[in-house]
Amino acid sequence: MKKPDRYLIKRGSYWFYKRRIPKQYRAFDEREFIRKTLGTPSLEIARLRRDALEQADNDFWTSMAFHNDDTNSSEAQDRVRSGLARKYKAACSRALARGFVYAPAEKLVEQSELSEIIDRIKVIQSSQTTVPTASHEAETAALLGGVEEPSVTVWEAFDTYCSEIAVGDLINKSPKQRSLWMKTKKRGVNYFVDLIGDKPIADINRDDALKYYNWWADRLIPKNGEKPLKANTANRDIGNMRQLYTAYFKHLGDDGRDNPFRNLSFKDSSPTRIPPFEDDWVRNKIIVPGAFGDLNIEASSIVYALIETGCRPSEIANLLPDDIKLDAPVPFIRIRPKQGMEIKTESSIRDIPLVGISLKALQNCPDGFPRYRDKNDSLSQILMKTFRARGLFPTKDHVIYSFRHAFEKRMLEAGLDYGFRCMIMGHRNTRPKYGDGGSMEYRRDQLMKFAHPVVAAQYG
Repeated sequence: MKKPDRYLIKRGSYWFYKRRIPKQYRAFDEREFIRKTLGTPSLEIARLRRDALEQADNDFWTSMAFHNDDTNSSEAQDRVRSGLARKYKAACSRALARGFVYAPAEKLVEQSELSEIIDRIKVIQSSQTTVPTASHEAETAALLGGVEEPSVTVWEAFDTYCSEIAVGDLINKSPKQRSLWMKTKKRGVNYFVDLIGDKPIADINRDDALKYYNWWADRLIPKNGEKPLKANTANRDIGNMRQLYTAYFKHLGDDGRDNPFRNLSFKDSSPTRIPPFEDDWVRNKIIVPGAFGDLNIEASSIVYALIETGCRPSEIANLLPDDIKLDAPVPFIRIRPKQGMEIKTESSIRDIPLVGISLKALQNCPDGFPRYRDKNDSLSQILMKTFRARGLFPTKDHVIYSFRHAFEKRMLEAGLDYGFRCMIMGHRNTRPKYGDGGSMEYRRDQLMKFAHPVVAAQYG
């Protein structure tokens, strides 16, 4: 890990940034050391300004190295384009470190007060040496808007977002989770580019955003008799474009740029409500011999495991053998994030006792469900197909997730405490947290208050 106080020295009450020029860049930067005042006695502020200057110098050196490459080959040209983008990012970071927001020269003249421009010039003069250097030129360009904003298209910005900006969001996702994440993010970009074109992301204006918004409005209230799409879908795609725009320019150090997609969303006046299964339906239609026909044992056991745990289908399908504790005094399962497998939220981490039909299901599959591990789409498809074909849904609005809603309703009607219900369901609890949620014996006894009666002959 990087040292927290790297390149920081203190002279009197104030902090300075001091850094030796790396050997590989001395051909482009003739200084041996960089030494700049950070203008603050606060270590926390000094670290923030150090970070900005460190990033600016890194990007400046890289851009200079790329600029001196042979540009005849397409590969070299790509490197130069990357270098120009880094040069712009360096200018943004350097200006931010000096307490200013980067702006191209023409915008600076049009939109800034004269006093601000004078302040920028004073900072430049204070860092000037008797012999002009490449670093001083970079400082001047950063504060007076002398670096041209790179022409990066929407798709190029999206590639940067996926490969550099959103890396932290992808680290713990499984291959299928990454694929779903990418598919969802790419969909909104694809619709936008089809409608507006793959224009430079910096050129997207409010008119473009409104055109995209209105295109979605026409799909929510179609005029040709087609089935209307849901507001949630539109809001997700518009939101992903808004997130891409903000994240990309923040990555460049341009935090203050207005987002053309700001405040554009649709009110969802008819949110989808998933109805729960009623107890009689579960006991007379689901927990009966032969209810699922020839459905394979893993898929049918997952259904039974849902009934008395309230888990999400993916949480059951992704259980590993170590997550299933059948030999404990009170058998239970552990819902945990795994290497290369993300879970929905931190509050989803929990231990759930196994009772009734869910206990029998896990006893029948003690090693979990490898056939459906990280294959949520396959699981959903086969269960939906089976339930519909065999008339196991009471209405067209019921889905497999109805088991989770039924479980929560049963806990409420059994008089279980709100905090306990949140803990078992994996919901965020707004109340202060005390204790660990109770022993496994206590949790089992609570669930047994409303568990469906099951005899061995019923399981099959």
